[in-house]
Amino acid sequence: MSEQKLVSVESQTEYSVTSGATETRIFVKMYVDAAKAGLIADMGAQNWTTLCVIASFMDAQGNCYPTQDQIARYLGVNRQTANRYVKKLTEYRWNGRPVIRTIRERSPKGMWQNTRYTVLPISQLAIFDAEVEALDTG
Repeated sequence: MSEQKLVSVESQTEYSVTSGATETRIFVKMYVDAAKAGLIADMGAQNWTTLCVIASFMDAQGNCYPTQDQIARYLGVNRQTANRYVKKLTEYRWNGRPVIRTIRERSPKGMWQNTRYTVLPISQLAIFDAEVEALDTG
């Protein structure tokens, strides 16, 4: 089984010596093996782009807290369509396992909080020093 990473999410912090401001950027980097292993073809373009948009909000533990409006805006669709895309992604399985987990919780006052998405290691998306699961690239 190959130990190669197929996709990584990296962050880069830039410091401006003139203004003293810092800016952190996050990049999703796809390796050729993501295609060779069949992950992207199996997942399909819609699930892949939805996963990448959600992952752009990922913290070091793989948790993401984008709003429905943010997901819709970044996908270039309306909220209803974005919700359908997210539902389809949460139902998708690679080798029988989910690539993302969705947790929707209520606050102590009963109000719905932002949905927490957790990008799972099987998705091949990781950030900082997190590890992804090895996939067989054939």
